[in-house]
Amino acid sequence: MELYLIRHGIAVERGVYAQDCDRPLTDKGRDRTRRVAQRLEQLGLHFDLILTSPFLRASQTADIFYDMGLGNSLETSALLEPDSAIEPWLVWLKAWPQRQGSCLAVVGHEPNWSDWTEQLIFGEPLGHLRVKKAGVVGLSLPEQVSPLGNSELFWLAPPRLLL
Repeated sequence: MELYLIRHGIAVERGVYAQDCDRPLTDKGRDRTRRVAQRLEQLGLHFDLILTSPFLRASQTADIFYDMGLGNSLETSALLEPDSAIEPWLVWLKAWPQRQGSCLAVVGHEPNWSDWTEQLIFGEPLGHLRVKKAGVVGLSLPEQVSPLGNSELFWLAPPRLLL
């Protein structure tokens, strides 16, 4: 299975909105995210599902990818909120391929994506990786064993390398 972890685009600064979940993408964030999505389309990427955090900035990012035709479907999951643990999401993931496909895009937040990437590759978060806003991580997940500590990194791209 191919898993793409996509960090939301540039959002309005913290403190401007009463609740963090209400922070939208900025104009620059929407533009950069749209350009990243266009580049991924040019590279031939297509997702069976785009799964997104319910936070506005993530759902707006996912909408851009979906509207660009990069996914067959779009769903929201509270399992992807900031600071969520990976284990409940892995339970969801275990059931997903049998019903929907083998290429999944997941749109969310830091520090989740850095930590989750390291957990999937090394088995634990090491604190050495950072996923930039509108950045993309590509991982190959094994089918027969737990993906924790057994996944392979094949892509780590900040937006500046895609634009």
